Amino acid sequence: MRLTDFWTRLEEAFGPVYARSMAADHSFAGLGDRTIDKAIADGIETATIWRAVVAAYPDRVPSRLR
Repeated sequence: MRLTDFWTRLEEAFGPVYARSMAADHSFAGLGDRTIDKAIADGIETATIWRAVVAAYPDRVPSRLR
């Protein structure tokens, strides 16, 4: 998944403001307690990051974005 596709999905699921806030402030267990921003900086693949977001918020992410 390209980084631009990742951000588009995250913003569509959570709204642009909350998506950016979540990326900076929320640590995900599925990412080794990293934030999205830290995971990206550490070179974690965006598909892996997206799967962690979906796992953490299964009711929030529409099925068409999974």
